[in-house]
Amino acid sequence: MLDKVEAYSENEFSWTVQIKSWFPNDYTKQAFKSYRMTFAYLNKMISDRYPGTRYHSTSQTTVDSNEVKTFQALAHKWWDEQGAFAALHSMNDLRVPFIRDNLLKTVAAHQPGKPLSGMKILDIGCGGGLLSEPLGRLGASVVGIDPVDENIKTAQHHKSFDPVLEKRIEYKTCSLEEIVEENAETFDAIVASEVVEHVIDLETFIQCCYQVLKPGGSLFITTINKTQLSYALGIIFAEQIMGLVPKGTHTWEKFVSPEKLESILESNGLSVQTVTGMLYNPFSGYWHWSENTSLNYAAYAVKSKVQEPPVPAEFVHDGETEELDTCEELKK
Repeated sequence: MLDKVEAYSENEFSWTVQIKSWFPNDYTKQAFKSYRMTFAYLNKMISDRYPGTRYHSTSQTTVDSNEVKTFQALAHKWWDEQGAFAALHSMNDLRVPFIRDNLLKTVAAHQPGKPLSGMKILDIGCGGGLLSEPLGRLGASVVGIDPVDENIKTAQHHKSFDPVLEKRIEYKTCSLEEIVEENAETFDAIVASEVVEHVIDLETFIQCCYQVLKPGGSLFITTINKTQLSYALGIIFAEQIMGLVPKGTHTWEKFVSPEKLESILESNGLSVQTVTGMLYNPFSGYWHWSENTSLNYAAYAVKSKVQEPPVPAEFVHDGETEELDTCEELKK
């Protein structure tokens, strides 16, 4: 979903004041020394808070229009537990506890029966709501987004049968980058399960995730590794031979290795805590955890808790003195 966007670090703001010399050069340097330092410090604060990124305009998309067409045709099948999305229904046995247990490590206490109460979770690419609903039942306030309107209609219809979920889950037809600006640092957690292998610009996608996460917030990803084995089993076997997944659901070139994903996450302010393999048995219909990440895997990362860098001493105590000294020098 994401080509590397123009970064603050690449095109640093030119904070240094450019002014013609009104007085001798030595005095000019002295007069603007403190201002130059101040603006450099402001630039560092911006760079630290949003490393290598800036808010993305809604004109930029990470959504692949071909993927949208594929899932439009499948929108009515989301809640058929024996159909095209059977493996995703079964995956909930792993991914829901994975999300729940890691989130509970971030809080001091939780409410029995509703352990995720008080947490706001963004479910990206929510589809028909297969993951949004169990997270809502655990007490979380969930916002599910998907660019396919038919998916959102299916999700809305299904949650309408449960009055509790009606209050806890909100669905929107949109892409991630469309909600970035109005949702900066809003969510305690983001879930992107079986999504990143469908986006056209992964780096931008991760940068957008960073922007809408609160400091210390959690990001959960499940996806498919880019290996020869994943091509043989994920494309040839699963789609073309067994029909476990509709043909054309996946594009091998979009698969991403754990190493590449970790590199992108770390370079965008998200510290990777866990990467673990997942294996699916098509005959039993069950998933289980594995040390082998050559097919499917899950990753858990945490956004750094942004701390404003310490203000240099001259700005706290000596700033006024320095400016006064400079003025005195200019009067001489």
